[in-house]
Amino acid sequence: MHLRPLRGGDFDTLFSVASDPLIWEQHPDSDRYQPHVFRAFFDKAMESRGALLVTDAKTGRTIGSSRYRYDAQREEIEIGWTFLARSHWGGAHNGEMKRLMLAHAFGFVETVIFRVGEHNVRSRTAVERIGGVLSGEAVDDAGRRVVVYSIRKPDFAAR
Repeated sequence: MHLRPLRGGDFDTLFSVASDPLIWEQHPDSDRYQPHVFRAFFDKAMESRGALLVTDAKTGRTIGSSRYRYDAQREEIEIGWTFLARSHWGGAHNGEMKRLMLAHAFGFVETVIFRVGEHNVRSRTAVERIGGVLSGEAVDDAGRRVVVYSIRKPDFAAR
C-alpha cells in the first residue's frame, strides 16, 4: 500500500472507486457515490491539505482515500474521511493504512482521534481492531451525532 498527498488531477481515478454505492450504504452521506456529491467531498479534501490517495502497492491501482485534520487547540490529530474499494475490504488493507497514518501522526501529537457515525458498524469495528477506545460522543461538522474513538501514543507503541 502506498499513501501520498491527494492532487487535483486525482478526481477521476478516485471517483472510479467512490462511485460504488455499497461503499457508502452505512455512511451518513449515503449518496456520495453520485458525481456532484463526491465532487463536493473531493473539493473539501483538497482544501483540507491533509487528504491522501491510497494505492495498491502490487497493482498501482487507486483503492481509496483518507485524511488528517490537526486540532492545534487540543493538540491532537483526527484521522477520518476514509474509504476503500470493496475489493480491499475484510483484509489487512485498512489496518495497514491506519497503522501507517498513526505512526506518522504520533511524530507530532500524543493522541489521535476518529469520529465515526454512530450507526456505521463497519467503521466502528475497523477502528476498534486497530486499538481505538470509545472515548465519547460529539457532533460532526454537518451537525450529526458521532462517536469518538481515541488512540494514545503509548498504547500504539505498546502494540
